[in-house]
Amino acid sequence: MDTPNSARVNDYLLGGNDNFVVDRDLARQMLSSAPEIKTLAWFTRSFMRKAVEMAADAGIRQFVDLGSGFPCSPNVHEVAHEIEPYARVVYVDYDRVAVAHCDALLAGALGVTALLGDVRRPHDILDQLNNHTLINFNEPVAFLLVGVLHYVMDDEHPADIIAAFRDQMAPGSYLAIAHGSSDSDPEILRVLTAANGTSAQVAFRSTAQTEAFLAGFELLEPGVVPVQQWLRPDLPETRMVMLGAIGATPSHRWRPAGG
Repeated sequence: MDTPNSARVNDYLLGGNDNFVVDRDLARQMLSSAPEIKTLAWFTRSFMRKAVEMAADAGIRQFVDLGSGFPCSPNVHEVAHEIEPYARVVYVDYDRVAVAHCDALLAGALGVTALLGDVRRPHDILDQLNNHTLINFNEPVAFLLVGVLHYVMDDEHPADIIAAFRDQMAPGSYLAIAHGSSDSDPEILRVLTAANGTSAQVAFRSTAQTEAFLAGFELLEPGVVPVQQWLRPDLPETRMVMLGAIGATPSHRWRPAGG
């Protein structure tokens, strides 16, 4: 309770109540220098919804929200079920409190599960998904990493994390990521260093570095761009830049034996 937590900070920015004083203090410090961060949080949430809609419209009926954080409507299953009521959705987070909140919210929701798992240990997550038959990896699946990868430091090998999930994804699957950009205003980057040493510490990366995470996927248009460009052409730029990208596994791609 005395250390900022990225999921709780984001919950506060989205208007939620699942946060503590230390989270609100960090969020307010960020907002004092960059008030548009709250708007960007909603742009990013809207990008998530757009990605789910695109995947569902493409016929995908399985979704895994990695680093899902605290529930905040519209949630992935709400968006997916608007298109396909029987879509299967798995929420994964390493925060036990966030998972408990998901369990409470999702009680009785058809085809929806919450798992405790750390994205830094992708094989543990994949084992859970396989062992509990939550996801059929012989069918297309959409993995969502929205506002997550920039909390994975370089020495935690984010590209290897993506590759572990990619190698299990059937042809026609989607991967959606939203990642903080190092092209953000220098003042914004300075403010964010206040979170160093906590779970809210960030490693923002360039457009090229972010695009490299989607190696092996076919990039969908408009490519790796600020998230608001995925939504509408008239939305304002923000000094903090959040890049959005969606990739699809090609129909002819090779899959490992047993995958």
